[in-house]
Amino acid sequence: MTKQIGFYPGSFDPITNGHLDVIERACRLVDKLIVGVGVHHSKAPLTTTEERFELLQQTTAAMAARNNTELELVTFDGLMVQAARDVGANIIIRGLRDTTDYNYEMQMVGMNAQMAPDQQTVFVPSSPHVRHISATLVRQIAQMNGDISAFVPSAVLKLLAKK
Repeated sequence: MTKQIGFYPGSFDPITNGHLDVIERACRLVDKLIVGVGVHHSKAPLTTTEERFELLQQTTAAMAARNNTELELVTFDGLMVQAARDVGANIIIRGLRDTTDYNYEMQMVGMNAQMAPDQQTVFVPSSPHVRHISATLVRQIAQMNGDISAFVPSAVLKLLAKK
């Protein structure tokens, strides 16, 4: 049987409890999960790529071990389908919160299928208790010195408190 390798891309700026929910559940679907931290040079991130990488290492290692899934972290700055191909992934994991996400993701699935027909996209719906969390909104709240403790793991709070 072929080893199932999943690729879960995102900016993870910052990593949220919603991201962790999708990662935990994706670990149950694949033998190996590669989390791809997208680097967008035109964006002004809240956290550096190195910080996001470190936060992901801190917050995902236990869940990968708990689910007996190999976990790897990579960065990428090009097309997501090419990054998935480069790491040998045959499944692309995408989290869904609501119909807005679904509509956007379905467009991406169509485009990705044209570019990489060998890759299958799997949608992982967010659990109800984290469905409302958006990294964009968390970033905005944090930039206005609001309380984001309900939306992110403690490692993110500790990092942002130092900034």
